[in-house]
Amino acid sequence: MSKVNAFETDILELIFNNTALANIGDASGLQPAGTAGSLYIALFTANPDEAAGVGNEADYTGYARVAVARSGAGWTIASGQAENAGAVTFGACTAGSDTVTHFAIMTALTGGDMLYYGALTASLAISTGITPEFAAGDLTVTED
Repeated sequence: MSKVNAFETDILELIFNNTALANIGDASGLQPAGTAGSLYIALFTANPDEAAGVGNEADYTGYARVAVARSGAGWTIASGQAENAGAVTFGACTAGSDTVTHFAIMTALTGGDMLYYGALTASLAISTGITPEFAAGDLTVTED
């Protein structure tokens, strides 16, 4: 069974833009959070699939998850896809190294829940002096 296209977009708007999802439950539908907050982009050195979890998150010195606002300023939603609306820039590597292969959308700066994850189109070797960055539209989440 699959979701219809309009509902796929509605789910993404609720999660990424904090927009109410009408006509579910009572007349008010599924409501947005009182304070939209942020989602957090995390980098991984291996596939953080449902079973693996966050044990393989990047750990170079200078790394931290990056907050992206749950709003139209943070995410662009269209046709069942969410994309980062602006650049996502991580801290520069000051020591250590990682080869990043995946990213995930998390609910907290540390810990929290993983909502979505996916492979990068190419591995990213991070070493001293490298500042990982994704341009607007580089990170895409698709509902289907």
